[in-house]
Amino acid sequence: MNASGAAVHAAIAEAAKASGAIIRIQPDEFRRLLQKATEPLVVVHEGGMFSTNFQYLMGHKGLIFFTKSKEQIGLPSGASVVKATRIWIPGF
Repeated sequence: MNASGAAVHAAIAEAAKASGAIIRIQPDEFRRLLQKATEPLVVVHEGGMFSTNFQYLMGHKGLIFFTKSKEQIGLPSGASVVKATRIWIPGF
């Protein structure tokens, strides 16, 4: 690995440490967590280059959960929603 490649990997590792553990789960599991959460804060991004996809982040019991879905996930009425211009997760 060259020096610039090593620097990129080091930057990713530092970003992961700063953001904490981010757990990638399937959309169905994300829906189940949403049902359990009281007034969840959900970050949403609609994107995709060739086809539309929806990305979601939510904190629950001290952990951060991420999912990506081809369809929108229905959010509970008590959810606080933040629309992000981009979601970037180190190492994904």
